Amino acid sequence: MADDPGALLPLQEALAHDVAQSLFAQQRNLVLEGLIHLFYLEATADLLRSDYVANLDSNIALIPATSAAMVVYYATILHARKLKVAALLDSDSAGDEAAKQAVLIHTLGSKGIIRTKDAYTGSAMRVEIEDLLRNTLVNIAKSEFRWDISAAAAEQPNRQIIEIFKSEIPDFSKYKLAKAYVRWTRGHTSNDLSIAERVQWTTLIEKINASFD
Repeated sequence: MADDPGALLPLQEALAHDVAQSLFAQQRNLVLEGLIHLFYLEATADLLRSDYVANLDSNIALIPATSAAMVVYYATILHARKLKVAALLDSDSAGDEAAKQAVLIHTLGSKGIIRTKDAYTGSAMRVEIEDLLRNTLVNIAKSEFRWDISAAAAEQPNRQIIEIFKSEIPDFSKYKLAKAYVRWTRGHTSNDLSIAERVQWTTLIEKINASFD
């Protein structure tokens, strides 16, 4: 439940050590923007795999970077070791900047750069990973923390859900929401996601798998 930088530091250091130990252990590596992306991808993939909806290749190592900008460096290092690499980036300003880096395009090619908007079924131009779980996260936030943004989310369907949370909830934490979602998946099935969410995550997983073909 830690959400402040000081409390998260030991977790980040431990994760960095774990990543360093296993960085070159797998032939297939998907570089993510950070811990939150890892939480959402692992938890949702497990949920869909359990119900035989979609199957994220278990041979793909999930490597969390510390930001969208650092994805470029991780991908370059892994590629230099002759390993297969793909990157998952949000469709926001930071993700756009990273995706346009010449070194990333040269290293991974267009097939290896996966954007969250590629799987999104809505019309929003800016899409973060949380937007692929928009309805479920609104419900979890309300039941777990009494963060009720239902009305604001309904009124602003094309605005990033995290931006709505930030504007409506003074003590909002992306980490708390992500961990609450992880806990939620342990007691629910993929049928508890909305139809759009299942479609979006199935599409995302298929794109991730296909990037290594």
